[in-house]
Amino acid sequence: MLRLSQLYLLAYNSLQFLGWSIALIKILLSLSAPSSVHGAYATAGDLICLLQAVSFLETIHAVVGLVPTGFFLTLMQWGGRTHFLLAIVRQITEVQSLPSVFITFAAWSLSEVIRYSHYALSTLKICPSWLTYFRYTAFIFLYPIGVGPGEMWLMYQALPYIKERNLYSDFFNKFGISCSSFVVAVLLCYPLLWLKLYLHLFKQRRSKLKKKEREKKL
Repeated sequence: MLRLSQLYLLAYNSLQFLGWSIALIKILLSLSAPSSVHGAYATAGDLICLLQAVSFLETIHAVVGLVPTGFFLTLMQWGGRTHFLLAIVRQITEVQSLPSVFITFAAWSLSEVIRYSHYALSTLKICPSWLTYFRYTAFIFLYPIGVGPGEMWLMYQALPYIKERNLYSDFFNKFGISCSSFVVAVLLCYPLLWLKLYLHLFKQRRSKLKKKEREKKL
């Protein structure tokens, strides 16, 4: 019998898997439309914004010990994505049709469909070894694609609009900076923060795959 915490994690991960699967299908179907790669936000943007907002629960999961994941890395990943998605893409309509949105959404969706399906099946202890391998291997190419030509490139493209409209001036003026200066700072720090997470995932990959190999031998 699954404990209450396991039932909750099964429900959460299953719903996220379903949501990201729908988002991925919408993104792929947008390729057949006349707008092609320019229609990713129009077709899946609202759903992805909702899924990303709900994923804040994962930082709480880490804090209360529901999952064996570090709080700081979880918060860093959630914060980076949320800033990109809700503070920039959702607020600046001119960037929503850029190919970099399609690249980001496609990389995120593929990654999350794999990740949440792995988590859900692992809760039931029926996760196949091939899915575990895929879960801890797909990030090797999906993360760089999502961050480089996706998130960072779009933030750079959004800078003129942020500066022209003086976005979030009421908030940033309290600190004596502008939002555009903050985004520039984020872009400068992004590679270092991303590299920290990327290297952590490689370390996690070695640990998880070794554990799976030992379980197969038993």
